[in-house]
Amino acid sequence: MSEKSSVKQEVAAGTSIGAAALLVAVGVLQVLQGMAALGTDEVFTVGVDYTYELDLTAWGWIHIALGVVIALVGVALFRAGIWARTLAIVIAALSIVVNFLWLPYAPGWAGLIIVLDVFVIWAVWTWIPSSGWEKPLR
Repeated sequence: MSEKSSVKQEVAAGTSIGAAALLVAVGVLQVLQGMAALGTDEVFTVGVDYTYELDLTAWGWIHIALGVVIALVGVALFRAGIWARTLAIVIAALSIVVNFLWLPYAPGWAGLIIVLDVFVIWAVWTWIPSSGWEKPLR
């Protein structure tokens, strides 16, 4: 392995730990956002011509379910199993799609989550443990 790719792997390994922590935090925040959407329809507004418009109660349950799964995958990612890394990439990609559709309701929050999800995908995708797939992150 070249020195340049070794440095890249060290950075990716460190950011994978950060990605796991970010997934847990994003999951918790998604649950809170879902609870806000369920709590009252006056928190979020959207124009009348939104193509993917759903009832805020539906969006609330989508965010709660997605948030729970994201947080659980983040916890699993700390153990660095291949299934957890694969699921982290899939769930982060799903989160990007959901938050893209959520943009009219909360553009700042949705944009931030999309950026964080892209970072998580990069960190998990580029990190290849030196002693196999099942090496725990430490």
